Amino acid sequence: MTAQITYRRVYEQTSPREGRRVLVDRVWPRGVRKEDAHLDAWLRDVAPSGELRRWYGHEPSRFPEFRRRYLAELRDDAHRDAAGELRDLAAHDGLTLLTATKDVDRSQAAVLAEWLTGKP
Repeated sequence: MTAQITYRRVYEQTSPREGRRVLVDRVWPRGVRKEDAHLDAWLRDVAPSGELRRWYGHEPSRFPEFRRRYLAELRDDAHRDAAGELRDLAAHDGLTLLTATKDVDRSQAAVLAEWLTGKP
């Protein structure tokens, strides 16, 4: 049985039902102190490349292409180890993917949740 995988903003209040909490942003979220984030891991290397992130710019119309490019990046050498670590975390416990992005449904966290569960 696959563990439950969810995603949400890092700024939201924590819940004991979240399982492991993993930040999947390349840069640390503004205004969050590390000791207040209650993270189990920060996998910055699983985040989209800086080039892809800048191209996307959180433009909703670009999300389908962002998703396609990001899924391709997850297979490259720069992302492979972090992606494997994330898969290992997802296999054992509940997992909450965290991002600072305001539109979490059009973020790398949403793409990762889909990728990990195999459900679009």
